[in-house]
Amino acid sequence: MAGTSYWDYLHLDQLLGAQGGVDGTNVSSDELTFIVVHQVFELWFVIGLREVRLARDTLASNHVDETSIPTVVHHLRRLGEVLRQGVAHFDLVETLAPQDFLAFRDKLFPASGFQSFQMRELEALLGLDDAQRVAGGPADPIQHILDAAGNTPAGRLAISRIRALATEGTLHAALDAWLHRTPIDGSSPSDAQDEACVDAFVDRWLGAFDAHLHRTEEHLASTRGPDASIAARFASARASARTFLHATDVQEASRARRSRVRAAVLFIESYRHLPLLAWPRLLLDTLVETEEQLVLWRNRHARMVERVIGRRIGTGGSGGVEYLDRTATLRIFHDLWTVRTLLLPAEANPALLHADAYGFSKG
Repeated sequence: MAGTSYWDYLHLDQLLGAQGGVDGTNVSSDELTFIVVHQVFELWFVIGLREVRLARDTLASNHVDETSIPTVVHHLRRLGEVLRQGVAHFDLVETLAPQDFLAFRDKLFPASGFQSFQMRELEALLGLDDAQRVAGGPADPIQHILDAAGNTPAGRLAISRIRALATEGTLHAALDAWLHRTPIDGSSPSDAQDEACVDAFVDRWLGAFDAHLHRTEEHLASTRGPDASIAARFASARASARTFLHATDVQEASRARRSRVRAAVLFIESYRHLPLLAWPRLLLDTLVETEEQLVLWRNRHARMVERVIGRRIGTGGSGGVEYLDRTATLRIFHDLWTVRTLLLPAEANPALLHADAYGFSKG
């Protein structure tokens, strides 16, 4: 009995027979390039979706052992690499001159990348919520997919995949739960004095932050002279730090939890040299790197579209480049990005009271 062949293993009969476009005939080399690149995007999403689910599932456990964090980082790095490869593929699309693309663009109406249910699935699984999604045309992107999907195998698949998201947890939610449990200066949420301990850490850190800003402000004043606009910027920085760490920018009902999560992010980033914080800090940095690739994807997509067709209305009725530019301003892991504005040089961080709690156990 013959073993499995390369082409059967990869289902190449189906894969290589799916580049015929709308009517299956008269596909130019330009249209073929466009079709294949977008099919490759969707294949990359298959890998990316698997990786984000694996990272989420590991991080969503009630107890995440330190030895599991490298596994989460591994999955996120692969997701980031998938997005990085996708960004590079826009170079190939840009080999289409504007009039070359316009020669077959009318075939796409009303189809659009706006309808990529796998891209929407990836965003939702990462944690992009309803309030963040941008309505760039006739509907919210996910609702647009549901409205556009017909009674075809692909349409039914799109509907089932999008609707299934309602019952799935997100990576952002899993990260929040994990961060909320993070011991801060030796204190865990279950400890009786945890709130007081976390507040004391935040107060010490804000004191160090104010002192650092004061030194910087004095240095600027000595070299440039008094400047009211610069003084206002430093005052705003101090106020922003307090708003962030005390979570006064969120509803009161969730303020205490959000404040502790943000304190945990600051704690991990600030004391990354401690052995038990090294991998958690790498996890946070990998999440930022992964979302950076998603932002670069959106920016690169917008510039490619603007270069090839300018600022036309999208084939799906969206605002085209205008819509794409707005999506590039989105941030899913907002706290991880914001804390970077607040970090201090390591020597300026306040001393921890229980640093020994973050060393390797002996035995």
